Amino acid sequence: MSTLEEHVDIAVPIDAAWESLHHAEHYPRFLDGVRDARTETGGRAHLDVEAGGRSRSFEAEVSDHDDRRVMEWRTTGDPRLAGSFSLQPIDQGHTRLQARLEYDPGTVREAFGGPKGFAQANAIERQVRGDLEHFKEYLEQQR
Repeated sequence: MSTLEEHVDIAVPIDAAWESLHHAEHYPRFLDGVRDARTETGGRAHLDVEAGGRSRSFEAEVSDHDDRRVMEWRTTGDPRLAGSFSLQPIDQGHTRLQARLEYDPGTVREAFGGPKGFAQANAIERQVRGDLEHFKEYLEQQR
């Protein structure tokens, strides 16, 4: 299992960032490859994703730790992915978003194609970093 951690500092209060994480229907606006997303009952989310020329649908279980501002998620089927988003206040108007992704490189390659080994890890890292930057831009433009 591989783990990737990235963070971005966003010029919005922590409550605004926390609220935005909970609107799955907005994910296509800032997550590259997500074509459709929706929150479902029972702490679940559904995402339609296109990556590596392949389309996939995912169901994920989502759990909140509101007191710590941590949202954890994991897919309920293949490919097995898990992760979390953690928010920390920097000051009254700025928030740090820490993203953590746990994945099996072979499973990701099987599901989406793409490079192997180190090149794959670099591609996933660039993707996550880009998505965090898009989320930052999305939130800051909403102000």
